[in-house]
Amino acid sequence: MNNFESSLRKVILAPYITKATALIGVRRRSGSNMFRHQISTLGILLDYKMTDPILLKASVIHDLFEDGSHLPGVTEGEIRQLDEDGPAVYDLVMEVSIRRLNGEKEPKAEFLQRVMKSGSQRAKILKLADRISNLFALGFVHDTGFIRKYLEETKAFILPYAQAINADMFIELSDLVKSRERMLEILSAEVPGEIKSGAKNSFWASAMHWLNGLRNRVFPEYHS
Repeated sequence: MNNFESSLRKVILAPYITKATALIGVRRRSGSNMFRHQISTLGILLDYKMTDPILLKASVIHDLFEDGSHLPGVTEGEIRQLDEDGPAVYDLVMEVSIRRLNGEKEPKAEFLQRVMKSGSQRAKILKLADRISNLFALGFVHDTGFIRKYLEETKAFILPYAQAINADMFIELSDLVKSRERMLEILSAEVPGEIKSGAKNSFWASAMHWLNGLRNRVFPEYHS
């Protein structure tokens, strides 16, 4: 048994996964839900051989208070009492969550700079894994304004700090940004005329044909 496997055997995630299922009903722009995003973020950390139990547990519920604070069982007390790591997990989740002051949300730019500049090492690593997951999901979003804003945000507030935090994650983030920029160029081009002028009963067939072609050009690795 190697060190990675040995370390993971000691990490009990079930109580946190159960809490995260509260996010199943919270939809995402990519068409998935927030629960799957939590699991994706966990998977990315495991892919990078992260075994810190507090980091892994926090990844499973890192959006719970931002997106599910109104749901039953989503309270500070509930998380702190889950296990012996509960207090540290809760603190880490709060560190990577947008804060509210007098009812006003922390501006996104200030939030990202707070985490990337002065956050704990765990918070910085968790934010990089979160961003990798989000950039992957961006491949299933067709709102060019949102894509452009998210890429600019990543280049301004994530990439300048990422290399010093984890060089390998920086490489993946950089590659994902380049891939999504290529996708954005194609999406921003004029939509084919047959889609614009197609009859109602053939619109979706034309649209799906075009989108499949777009996917094959931008993500050739998905070819079967």
